[in-house]
Amino acid sequence: MSVYELVQKRRTIRRFQQKKVPLITLRKIVDSGRMGPSAMNLQPWEFIIVDSPEFVVKVFDNTKWAGYLPKEQGPPPPGEAPTAFIVVLHNQRFKSKWTGHDIGAAVENMILVALEESVGSCWIASINRVSIREILRIPEEFEIDSVLALGYPAEEPLAFDLDESVKYFRDENGQLHVPKRTMHAVVSHNKFGER
Repeated sequence: MSVYELVQKRRTIRRFQQKKVPLITLRKIVDSGRMGPSAMNLQPWEFIIVDSPEFVVKVFDNTKWAGYLPKEQGPPPPGEAPTAFIVVLHNQRFKSKWTGHDIGAAVENMILVALEESVGSCWIASINRVSIREILRIPEEFEIDSVLALGYPAEEPLAFDLDESVKYFRDENGQLHVPKRTMHAVVSHNKFGER
């Protein structure tokens, strides 16, 4: 599958099979993040692979899922939780005004390589950083940016052209539908507003 095809196929996954992702695959995913572009080549990131079931549950308990969905539809139900996390850290020794861009590029690399390996992902910034720091013994000089929930998908969200609302939803069958802005809505040619 080409990179373009991966990008077109990529959707946030919130329901996972309970099949463990091999550590070698998780390390490959992290390695793709490590190779991301970085302003001034500071590479401000560090990563923690969490795949021990005990720690996966503890991290999961400190995440919030799918703010647009009703509470009973957002988080993965029992038996469909992620089987691994990658905790994304910002090493404060390497700081610039572009750190957010750097980390975003690293995480997108990981999301795409995960998908290439048939692993679904959900990038989550709504987390309890205090608890996660304590659980994983993260030193204070590292800022917890986000977590990437991972596992083999147990759902196939559908994208559709955005009409008015950006809110994703589940239909009566539990199928997740995700609106995306159209090319016409977001692309100008040569001058702003010229389509």
